[in-house]
Amino acid sequence: MSSRFPVRFHIVVAALWHSLRTLGRRHPPEDVRRILVTHHPQMLGDTLLLTPLLAKLHERYPAAKILLTASPASAPLYQKHPYGVNAIAYNPRNHDSLRALLRSGGFDLAIVPGDNRYSWLARALGARWVVGFAGDRPAHKNWMLDRLIPYPETPGMWGDMAAGLIAGPPPEPYQPEDWPTPDFTPFALPQQAYCVLHVGASTVLKQWGAEKWRALAEFLTARGLQVVWSGGPGEQGIVDEIDPGKNYPSFAGMLDLSQLWSLLAHAELLVCPDTGAAHLGRIVGTPTVTLFGPGSPMLCGAGEFWRNSPYRAIVADVSCRNQHKFFRREIGWVQRCGRGTKECETPECMRAISLNEVTTVIDELLTPSTQPNHPGQ
Repeated sequence: MSSRFPVRFHIVVAALWHSLRTLGRRHPPEDVRRILVTHHPQMLGDTLLLTPLLAKLHERYPAAKILLTASPASAPLYQKHPYGVNAIAYNPRNHDSLRALLRSGGFDLAIVPGDNRYSWLARALGARWVVGFAGDRPAHKNWMLDRLIPYPETPGMWGDMAAGLIAGPPPEPYQPEDWPTPDFTPFALPQQAYCVLHVGASTVLKQWGAEKWRALAEFLTARGLQVVWSGGPGEQGIVDEIDPGKNYPSFAGMLDLSQLWSLLAHAELLVCPDTGAAHLGRIVGTPTVTLFGPGSPMLCGAGEFWRNSPYRAIVADVSCRNQHKFFRREIGWVQRCGRGTKECETPECMRAISLNEVTTVIDELLTPSTQPNHPGQ
């Protein structure tokens, strides 16, 4: 069933029932054995950015079972339970996925980073204490929250901020060995040292110019690296525009996320816009260069948790990255742009990123001491 209405109706009824049932008896849990982390599951990047929160929950409650709602596409990445997390596939349009969630219900603590409408889902799943950030609109989104925490007044990465929803020191910095490689269907990897140029993005306003991608491919080839294109489902057309002569192999639209993990893990370098692939590059530990257009390198960059990762952000200084809203909250220090294609026909933020800036950062990131990764190592 593709409509959201039956799913939402079921959630509202179940949430109200649990709220009335526990009215006057909810309090911060002393013995935390089951934890729910729920958010908008469909965006890969939003899910991976929650890793600092998951790490902190595991450090704070090492014996607790942690359940994370994730999209059907991203849930397999958690197959081997990094940080003790069990990811369950959830599609807000699919009633069967809600029923599967309901069968796993009953939580001592629920964390709702981002959109507070998911606090209703948390309560519907029997969460006894629900925590999220204050300030969401409209107000009914907040009705199921037991504790509302203000956003930090100092700039920070979104995942670090989300980890602040629970008390205690920040988690230990990320190490690639913290996240076991998920199983995947084997596919043919390049047989020489290669780099991945992931050219797709969630919006055309995050796409870099085709001529710049071609010039970057030539630069990397001259550096001795095999160039391969990458993109998500339906993004092969972007590759065709960049490389009409098919001078370089393309994996665009051919890999699931577990296979993309493997492609990135064996690569010498990943270059991509601010999209889910950039966050996956940090997870697998591949040297990553992210091109920020309308997005915020502060909110979506490495932050404290990924401070040891081989990661660089490139962002152009443009006056139109001047909006301060994040998850419908007005946050003074946020600098981003949420305009759509009707408001912005020419993304100057991406056009302003020069080829020279990118190649300079690549030269800094790929030092002579960098040892090639080889398929199958």
